Amino acid sequence: MKPNAMILGIETSCDETAAAVLRADGAILAEAVFSQLKEHAAFGGVVPEIAARAHVQHLPGLVAGVMAKAGIGYAALDAVAATAGPGLIGGLIVGASFAKGVALAHGLPFIAINHLEAHALTVRLPGLVPSGAPAFPYLLLLLSGGHCQCVLVEGLGRYRRLGSTLDDAVGEAFDKAAKLLGLPWPGGPHLERLAGSGDPAAVHLPQPLLGRAGCDFSFSGLKTAVARAVAQGQARREDIAASFQAAVAAVLADRAAHALAMAPGVTALVVAGGVAANGAVRLALEGVATARGLPMLAPPLRLCTDNAVMVAWAGLERLRSGVSDSLAFNPRPRWPLTELVPLAEAGA
Repeated sequence: MKPNAMILGIETSCDETAAAVLRADGAILAEAVFSQLKEHAAFGGVVPEIAARAHVQHLPGLVAGVMAKAGIGYAALDAVAATAGPGLIGGLIVGASFAKGVALAHGLPFIAINHLEAHALTVRLPGLVPSGAPAFPYLLLLLSGGHCQCVLVEGLGRYRRLGSTLDDAVGEAFDKAAKLLGLPWPGGPHLERLAGSGDPAAVHLPQPLLGRAGCDFSFSGLKTAVARAVAQGQARREDIAASFQAAVAAVLADRAAHALAMAPGVTALVVAGGVAANGAVRLALEGVATARGLPMLAPPLRLCTDNAVMVAWAGLERLRSGVSDSLAFNPRPRWPLTELVPLAEAGA
């Protein structure tokens, strides 16, 4: 890959339509995200058909905008990458099909990106974290509305899942607790703001699997306890929100500590996904990492949630390794990280 290679990245796996243009040195030449918040707010969650239609409507203009801002034409690109799973199949088809069209029309390599791998590799983007990109292996704590996993990142395409949720993802738990408290969707940011004026010790809430061997997660019992606290009027909404957030942070810290014990020799604890933007969660995980002499690394807040910068960067990492995909690649609504082929094997 030439030193100044450029790539277009496209993200349409859920309810964010995003595009970005990156250069091989990690320079973000242009990025844009269209949030579908208004389209789904009335339903209290993402409606797959509405999301897919919104991607169809907004993606062409969004891509045209980032290309114009980057000041280049399609002929200047060296590849195009798009999220091809996991996610909502309608949105994945829209983004991957658009990317394939660009690749076919301009004779460019097409790179199918695993959304989870994109989150896993974001902190490797040059200049993104002050201490520099972590070397492999590092421990990834992936926290979002759809995923909650502890993953050992051993190299490109080499991922070992150490633990995952037994029921709700942590972002889903935040949204459900927020709904019980009468907060708007998406609930995570609203709950964090409400918790800021509450007492985290006001309500005794369970901390599922705390101290248990391994690093699996469970949040359904915590959600039920919040529902009971609200129904019984045990405390102010602010106090319930703060107590819930504190319980989640404690559980995540405990699970991260167990995961680190299962993965000696890692260079960092990396946190990614929408819930990585939560201040209380970050603080708790920083404590775990510091106690073990490790840095806790997380992308800037705008890159914690779904975005195309991470997709483009994952595409560059794969392009640098000589890997691209067939235009016949079918998007996969379910695509575990563990099913990715290590790049040494992929290039063999």
